[in-house]
Amino acid sequence: QVQLVESGGGLVQAGGSLRLSCAASRSFLTRSAMAWYRQAPGKQREWVATITSGGTTNYADSVKGRFTISRDSAKNTVYLQMNSLKPEDTGVYYCFGATYWGQGTSVTVSS
Repeated sequence: QVQLVESGGGLVQAGGSLRLSCAASRSFLTRSAMAWYRQAPGKQREWVATITSGGTTNYADSVKGRFTISRDSAKNTVYLQMNSLKPEDTGVYYCFGATYWGQGTSVTVSS
């Protein structure tokens, strides 16, 4: 069974940092394009960042310059480094790849 398992969420003050991890149960997932999405309370899920199989990265304008997506194929893991966090970054963060979704990890940024 294919699984994506996120971790690394938590409570942080504005201006702080967190690093999210997405561990994949199959190596082919991290050889595919992988993405992070987030869903704030009462809002629709939105795309945050993508890393292609070739390593090209793209970011939503709201996180550009603050978040970095990366992958460690040897560990079958994709990361999202989040710096200069803002209260509006609060939400549940989901990993997505090859049609599979993780269960999400919660991020709360206090002002």
